[in-house]
Amino acid sequence: MKNFQKLGGISAFYLAISHLVGIVIFLFILDYPNIVEPSQKMNLLVNHQSLICITNILMYVLFGFFLIILNLSLYARLKDRTPIIMQIASIIGIIWAGLLIGSGMVSNSGITPAVALFQDNPVQGTTFWLGIESVANGLGGANGEILGGLMTFLISIAGIRGGLLPKGLNYLGIFIGAVGIISTVPGLIDLIGIFGMSQIIWFIWLGIILLKTTQNKE
Repeated sequence: MKNFQKLGGISAFYLAISHLVGIVIFLFILDYPNIVEPSQKMNLLVNHQSLICITNILMYVLFGFFLIILNLSLYARLKDRTPIIMQIASIIGIIWAGLLIGSGMVSNSGITPAVALFQDNPVQGTTFWLGIESVANGLGGANGEILGGLMTFLISIAGIRGGLLPKGLNYLGIFIGAVGIISTVPGLIDLIGIFGMSQIIWFIWLGIILLKTTQNKE
């Protein structure tokens, strides 16, 4: 149990760092928000294949694996006092993790064939990549963070009822969860940015709590 809590704390820190690294890469290095035209997207893909592939691994594939560990760690910590809530939260969290892993792998599997096809036929290559991107975005929550929002919200409710997590952390988690859920409403997709930035704080705080608890038991 003690080592599992430690793994959960380390996982929480990885999730926060992954978020931060992804923000830096997509906003400041790739300038992705301003890449809107299909031709721009293909030029970006052709010129930064390796960076995009690595970023997908860090932000989606590995993120998903560490998210599973964090969910199982929190389940072990909170299940005795809030079993039903934590069962639902853990299932949702693991489903979210699986979709994120799938998103990263789908995207990476399409990069090489898209670039090769683009070099022979730019129109077909662009069309092919737009299809891959649509699937990857759908799996990755680009249309709203319903799963991440529900997971965070339910874990925070369990934290309040069980009394095993700080109240401030729980209230922050309820806010983050609500923002994630609301981001699925048409016209409110920009709330994903608030969800992501706020969840960085939640992950760091949660990581500190899990590691601190482990140290206190030693």
